[in-house]
Amino acid sequence: MNTSSTYRNKDDADGTADRDILVWDAPVRLFHWLFAACFAGAWLTAESEHWRLVHVTLGYTAGGLVIFRLVWGLVGTKYARFSSFVRGPARVWRYVLGLLRGHPRRHIGHNPAGGVVIVAMLALACALTITGWATYNDAGGTWLGELHESVANLLLALVGVHVAGVAVSSWLHRENLIGAMVSGRKAGQPDEGVQRAWRSVAALMLVVVLAFWWWQWHGAPALPLSGQDPVQQPDHNASDD
Repeated sequence: MNTSSTYRNKDDADGTADRDILVWDAPVRLFHWLFAACFAGAWLTAESEHWRLVHVTLGYTAGGLVIFRLVWGLVGTKYARFSSFVRGPARVWRYVLGLLRGHPRRHIGHNPAGGVVIVAMLALACALTITGWATYNDAGGTWLGELHESVANLLLALVGVHVAGVAVSSWLHRENLIGAMVSGRKAGQPDEGVQRAWRSVAALMLVVVLAFWWWQWHGAPALPLSGQDPVQQPDHNASDD
């Protein structure tokens, strides 16, 4: 199988200078940052009854984004597909050994270890959404709420691993991986890049998310401001004495 489009050391080049190529399409980038924002927001509002609707809305949004990412991982562009970065244990172990030695193989897309973390994060996000929905709708006992919180903590820890991996890889490969997830571009050979950014799909994603948020807030019951008691109606039957 030809894997030249998946990974390449800088000294493996055939003499052709690296260029700025498109690696991450617009839907992948929008998913990444929207999911990060939703998870962070849901985490910050988890313990507040006043912000319960925000917590639920962001949780459902994150779940919907994960469903999209699973589909896009099958039909999306080259580096968005799971087939480009989900590898067996042997490949993952070789990459980890290279990482520990300070000389990991550079990958244009996700590296094998990063692929394991991404799949685990998606699986945990699915479990988090399901347990959150069940808890919100009183479909289980208190144990389900505790499970929901445990899954959230595990996902947070995995996010920490992901961020650390990005920082280490950026330093070892001397490239800005965070910037690449913003612009979608990295250094590589011209034939390694993807041809389309699929901005129309990303725009549709954003419209659906914003429409869902509007629908959630439009149907939300009015709540008193935090720290204030509901307005008391005058008692017309009270004595005038």
